[in-house]
Amino acid sequence: MPDKLSKTLSLPSGRQVTVPTGLYINGKFVASADASEKDLDVINPYTEELITTVCAASAKDIDIAVAAARAAFQTTWGKNTPGTERAKLLNRLADLIERDQQELAELESFNSGKPVKFARDADIADTIGCMRYYGEFFTLVTMATIEVNDKSKFAFTRHEPVGVCGQIIPWNYPINMWAWKTAPALAVGCSIVMKPSENTPLTALKLCELIKEAGYPDGVLNCVPSLGNVGGAALASHIGVDKVAFTGSTLTGRKILEASAHSNLKKVSLELGGKSPHLIFESADLEQAAHWAIFGITWNSGQDCTAGSRVYVQASIYDKFIQLLVSKAKEFVVGDPFNEATAGGPLISKVQYDRVWGYIESGKKEGAKVVVGGEKRKSKGFFVDPCVFTDIKPEMKIVKEEIFGPVLSVGKFETEEEAIALANNTTYGLAAGLHSNDASQCLRVSSELQAGTVWINTYNILHNNVPFGGFKQSGIGRELGEYALSEYTIVKAVHWNFGEKLDWPL
Repeated sequence: MPDKLSKTLSLPSGRQVTVPTGLYINGKFVASADASEKDLDVINPYTEELITTVCAASAKDIDIAVAAARAAFQTTWGKNTPGTERAKLLNRLADLIERDQQELAELESFNSGKPVKFARDADIADTIGCMRYYGEFFTLVTMATIEVNDKSKFAFTRHEPVGVCGQIIPWNYPINMWAWKTAPALAVGCSIVMKPSENTPLTALKLCELIKEAGYPDGVLNCVPSLGNVGGAALASHIGVDKVAFTGSTLTGRKILEASAHSNLKKVSLELGGKSPHLIFESADLEQAAHWAIFGITWNSGQDCTAGSRVYVQASIYDKFIQLLVSKAKEFVVGDPFNEATAGGPLISKVQYDRVWGYIESGKKEGAKVVVGGEKRKSKGFFVDPCVFTDIKPEMKIVKEEIFGPVLSVGKFETEEEAIALANNTTYGLAAGLHSNDASQCLRVSSELQAGTVWINTYNILHNNVPFGGFKQSGIGRELGEYALSEYTIVKAVHWNFGEKLDWPL
């Protein structure tokens, strides 16, 4: 256990930041209730050095956090707090995050390796927008009155908070995924037990200080960093949890569904993996298509479930497009996350670094051709430079499996029908993209692509008011937009008789 429940860190910018290192339960930072639970090491992926250790939650801690969330839901939160007050708190929280935006961005970068400028101007800016969007949730949730008999009765519906929510978020977008999960849940009145990734717990713990400062009642949001097979498994199987929201691998998503079935049939939403296709047709603006294709695989160093990791190019423009793609990949700057010129940082961990390099070596072994990248750096840091493969075949591992790194497989097609078939030849269905200046083709192809999000002449751009989620084995349910509110509410139908009399006996 850490000597104290906080640690002052010296960031590369010279900024000093004090970070909580305890569990956040019922409005307080506390040590684990289980003295035998081993602390979590938090590593800087740029230097490969230990940043600090934080308390790891045990199954007993999960029980305590769930009990705190339940007590809050039944007393100071849920239907006991007016929606106007919940909206006010969300907007206040957004203001506090905006106030601390630079500090949070630097802490996020220090822990995750992503460039500070993108943590600040993309992830956290979007987080602030997400909070404010759901702070206006009154315009999104509506009751319906339903005609059944105008002279004697009517019915209406209520959208009520589902209750205590277990939320399990990944390491690739720690603050952003925190917002996507917490904002709609808090807007409708759910209480939360949040389990951040064991790799990136620091900003989730720091945000708990802002939850307290914003004025949320104790127990409304609890934060329990832990290993997935401890805290995540405990939440998924907990009889006192009414809903689990998870972002992560398809394998873990299956386990969560199974745990729900074996416990209390809790509501589950899953945002899982992807192997997203990106189609380049001959009518496209090739320069722009090359920009978006490289952006689609290098954003967040390829650690993105929507990464456009399979690019298919029409044969008539293939050679020209490959030349453009290679030149754009070479221009992508990978380096120090605290340098404003850096576009990509290191991967999150040694485990992920080894995994990605394993795929690169597999691609070489199976006969794919490396046209850029594919060589290891000799310096410290879990770096993988953009790697582009051509001469691919559908059965290759680099084509079939999610890599979660900046590794791109490029193939070719002759016809529109062949492009669609290649794109849909995957067990995943999270996202897809296409580039074409033929409007009819854009409509035809986008309607045939089996993916929850389809981008036309763009890629990897999301908006807080547009739903996001997958087809096939990429998930269940939706994040963002009005659709996310339905993931945290249950619909009650109320039948009101004001005129019909029941004769008795029947």
